[in-house]
Order: sequence, then structure tokens, then C-alpha cells
Amino acid sequence: MITVESIWTDVTAIREQAPLVHNITNYVVMNTTANALLALGASPVMAHANAEVEEMTAIAGALVVNIGTLSPDWVSAMETAIVTAGKKGKPVILDPVGVGATSYRTRTARMLLDLNGASIVRGNASEIMALHSAEASTKGVDSTAGAEDALSAARALSAAHDLVTVISGETDFVIGDSREIAISNGHPMMPRVTGLGCTASALLGAFAAVNADRFAAAAHGMAVMGICGEIAAGRSEGPGSLQLHFIDALYNLSADDIAMRLKVS
Repeated sequence: MITVESIWTDVTAIREQAPLVHNITNYVVMNTTANALLALGASPVMAHANAEVEEMTAIAGALVVNIGTLSPDWVSAMETAIVTAGKKGKPVILDPVGVGATSYRTRTARMLLDLNGASIVRGNASEIMALHSAEASTKGVDSTAGAEDALSAARALSAAHDLVTVISGETDFVIGDSREIAISNGHPMMPRVTGLGCTASALLGAFAAVNADRFAAAAHGMAVMGICGEIAAGRSEGPGSLQLHFIDALYNLSADDIAMRLKVS
């Protein structure tokens, strides 16, 4: 059961332990995701060079792999990092950004998934559906389907690869380990800020670094993401200021904020 107390236990652990979260992520979101991790209390590092990813993954608390801006060298580094994480018992969060948009992107995402090192996969509905089936597609990196439409694909991915699948949307769904949960926190302005989905994946890395229960870590991270989005939207006049207030909301998040806003079913 996901509760205010269980979420707050993880938030406190992140703030006390400052886990190192190794991100191999895209150029668009590096600054935003690093600042979000710092505001939450984690320690981010963005390292994608083949010469160092093995060492960096070995000392990190979690690995986040995001395929937003691909190149052959980065794909090789991602593969090395995931294999290393598997050997070292590190949690891996895979964000299949834009999978289904091009054959290269889809092929890469499925290759990384087939390494069977991922603990959590997080994407929008179209990405989850395209990762599961060649018949599905996306519009660039934006979803063309509702989260509910991807439930069967998410269940199949979780079962086939022994992982937790997170579908981001108006309602977020967390599926895996014989459990499912729906989280209804968030705000419609959030998709107007580039990289907030990628930021969610980065935050899941922080939660997975302090909580070995990957389902709980994923649910806790998505709840915090949505709650902080709500707080930020309430203080913002538009997407630009929402991004600023979102970082502040992560930094100032309290147990009372979670208790007042948490919406799970």
C-alpha cells in the first residue's frame, strides 16, 4: 500500500543519503533533470562517454537511461551501463523517449529492453504501446493515446521483462510485481514544459536508489512528481514560471503537502 508515510520515508532517505544518480540522458533536459534531482536531495551526474560509464555506473545508486537524443556512441554507452548495472545489482530506469517515431529509435529501445537489466520503464502511453508492439507509433515524443489505452501493453511488458512499467498521463499508472496503482496528481500545464517526463524518470532513479521495492519506488516518485507539479501550477502564470516553481516545490516538499494532495487508487 502506498501511503503518505511510505512516500515521506523515501523523501527523507533521499535527503539524508543524497544518492548518486547516474543519468545517460538527452541534451534537452540535462539542466532541468540535474536541478530537479538536486532540489529533491539527490546527487546527479550526467556521464555518457564510453570510457567512463562502466566506472560511473558501478559507484552510482541508480542508473537512468533516456534515449531522447541518440547517436551510435551513446547507444553503446547505454548498453555498457545497463550491463554493468546488472552485474552490480543497481536499479535501472529506462525512458524510451519517442519510441515508435523512427525504426532506429524503436530498434534501440527494444535492444536496451532486451538486455533485461531495467527495473522500471517509464513512458507516455504511445511510447509504452510502441515499445510493446510494432503496430503502435508516436508523434515525435508526444503521446497520441491516453494512459488507459496502454494498460494491456504495460502489463505485457512487465510480465515479459520482469520489471515495473509506469505510464505517464493525466492519470499515472504503475504496473508490476503483481500490483497496480493509479495516481491522479499533476496538472494540465505540466506537458507544456519540455522535459518534465524525462524529469520524472530521473526522480524515479533517486527513489529506486533508496528503496529496493521497485514498485513502491516508482509509485512514490510519480506521486511526488505530480504533487510538486500541482503546487508549482498553483503559483505559476504559465509554463515558464511553472518550471521554476516546480524545482522550488521539490526542495520545500513536506509531509503535509503529500497528506493534503495525494490521490491514489
